[in-house]
Amino acid sequence: MAQTMRPDPGHSLFATDGKPHPLQDTLVAVTLVLGVLAFVTAQFHNLHLLSSWSGLIGILTGAYGQFISVTTRERFALIVGLGAAAVGFFLGMAHGGLFGGIAG
Repeated sequence: MAQTMRPDPGHSLFATDGKPHPLQDTLVAVTLVLGVLAFVTAQFHNLHLLSSWSGLIGILTGAYGQFISVTTRERFALIVGLGAAAVGFFLGMAHGGLFGGIAG
């Protein structure tokens, strides 16, 4: 049976389900902050310890946040934070890694 699709103007990409999600929102905020920190510090060669560790922790919190996320808004923000954390992590690893200069 053919059905017509009607746009729903009441919902957008960032709409929530109307319920509070404090754990998911906290993970989104932590992932975004760590992602920005890792990305910005990865631009400086001597800050590789900070960028690699914050990137790694940002990746882990973002992955867990994706696992338990409920709404599209949470998933969208987590992907942005995960991307920034991953870029910062990989550039930090290329500049010296997690233990570069302090171990060995």
